[in-house]
Amino acid sequence: MPKGYIIVRVDVSDPEAYARYAAATPEAMKKYGAKPLVRGGRFEALEGTARSRNVVMEFESYDQAKAYYNSPEYQAARQHRIGAAEGEFLLVEGFGD
Repeated sequence: MPKGYIIVRVDVSDPEAYARYAAATPEAMKKYGAKPLVRGGRFEALEGTARSRNVVMEFESYDQAKAYYNSPEYQAARQHRIGAAEGEFLLVEGFGD
């Protein structure tokens, strides 16, 4: 069965607010079964423009990943990120392990 992935690429402009966002997301991640595959670390743009923060989360399904993003728990955490970072959040269906 295909899994769901949320791919995040952001540039953080307010580290304090972004830290509050990051601290508020684990509740929703646990509830919706998010498995972080990538969080920060080394990166380089092989093509296109890079962002300073990169995250990839795996979920059991596309629908589960979408439910996580739209959940009240994540949307409450998201309020801390608005204005603190700019970037892209992408929901993708694919095959993991």
